[in-house]
Parts: sequence; C-alpha cells; structure tokens
Amino acid sequence: MNDSPDHDPEDAAVQIRPRRKGIYALPNAITLSALFASFYAIVMAMNGRFETACIAIFSAAVLDSLDGRVARMTNTQSAFGEQMDSLADMVSFGAAPALIVYQWALKDMGKLGWIPAFVYIAGAALRLARFNVNIGVVDKRFFQGLPSPAAAALVMGLIWVVDDAGIKAATKVDWATWSAFGITLYAGLSMVTNAPFYSFKVFGGKRTVPFIVVVAIALGIAVVSLDPPRVLFALFCAYGLSGYGVYAYRKMKGKPVSVIATSTDEPDEIGLHR
Repeated sequence: MNDSPDHDPEDAAVQIRPRRKGIYALPNAITLSALFASFYAIVMAMNGRFETACIAIFSAAVLDSLDGRVARMTNTQSAFGEQMDSLADMVSFGAAPALIVYQWALKDMGKLGWIPAFVYIAGAALRLARFNVNIGVVDKRFFQGLPSPAAAALVMGLIWVVDDAGIKAATKVDWATWSAFGITLYAGLSMVTNAPFYSFKVFGGKRTVPFIVVVAIALGIAVVSLDPPRVLFALFCAYGLSGYGVYAYRKMKGKPVSVIATSTDEPDEIGLHR
C-alpha cells in the first residue's frame, strides 16, 4: 500500500467532488429587476395608475431581453438562472398583465370577465412550459406561438393607448371593455398555437448585419419616440398577426408549417437541431 502524499485519498476525494453549480449575480440581478418592474406594475394598477403600469411591463420586457444575452456574453449561464428567468417571465408576462387588464376593464363584467384573464394567464403558463421542453428542437428563427412578452405588450399597448386618450375608467366605456376582452383572449390563445412567429435572433448573436439595418433601428427608435403608446401598439398588433400570415404563406406554398423537428434525418428539418 502506497502511503505517499501523492496518493492521498483525501486529495482524490477533493478532485472527484462535483463542481458546485454557481449562482451568478449580474444576469440574475437583471432578472430580479424585471420581476420588480412587474410587481411595481401591479401595485400601480391597484392604485389606478395604468399608464405607469404599462410602462413598467414594457420595461420588464426590455430587461428580460437583456438577462440571457448578458449571461451568454459574460459566460455566466446556469440552470438556476434559466429557472429564475422562466419564473420571472410567468409573473411579468403572465400574471401581471392578466391582473392589470382585469382591474382596468374586466372586473365589472362579473364572471364573464374572468374568462379572458384566465385564458391569458393559462396560455402564458402553457407557452412557457412548452418553450422549456422544446428548446432543443425548435427552429431558432421562429417562436412556436406568440411569445409571452409580445402577448403582454399587445394587452398593455391597448391599455396605454386608451389611457393616453383620456379614458381612465375603461369599465364605463363599452367599446374599451370589449376591446380588452377580445385582445386579451386573442393574446392568450395565440401563445398556445403552433403559428411560427419570427424570433429576430439572427440580430442577437455574433452575426454581422448590414449597416442599413443599424440605420433602420435608429429610425425605428425615432419613430417610436414620436408617440410611444400608438406606435408600440401598432407594431405589436402587426407582430401579433404576423405568425398567422407566415403560417398561411407556408401552407399555400406546401412548405412545412411546424417549427418543431422530430428527426435529424428529414431534409425539411435540416438546421432545426442547433
């Protein structure tokens, strides 16, 4: 038996000990900031400040788009961060918008008003769960169903536009109440469809883009600044319909409409396993 220090059993135990999974501060701090923004939005809605609530949800969406990118740029991805981000998204783009739109327009409809609010929050939960389990087999260029931040932006955009027009009590205006009913129901159901919505991830990676794209982004920011409520609402309405347009176009051309890859051997699914 060799008792030399080079073969110390305690050293061997230290060497084979599994690496502890770390919790990284920066990306999780951004996630927590998004979570606080959604909590703040709910509090503002309870106090009748719906414009501030809408801005807070849009801020949460911006922060949500940053945490994953920051984690990848700093090489601080972790399983904890993924779970934290998913739970925060459920609050920011599921529970918070449903509660805000219910408080803003649906509460005086009685139990009828529960329907779109619950369909929305259930759709957000199902969409996030499906996203987590299908993340490895979905074409990176598309989302399967309307992404929850876009669904939240669609609902919050309506509230912001109507509130900005001077209608503070939507429960007293029939067209505003039924508009909220319809758009909330549409957003909730769209999250669980199979319609392919473009992900824009081609601009979020390491690929270079033409200079004109940067100019277009700058012009887009300038246009949004002219009238943020209406411009943002119009943009998200267009995006909220785009998935069905892509679905119909693919169907007419005889192309596959699913963004899920079930095999690595099918020619139509080349590139989906990435």
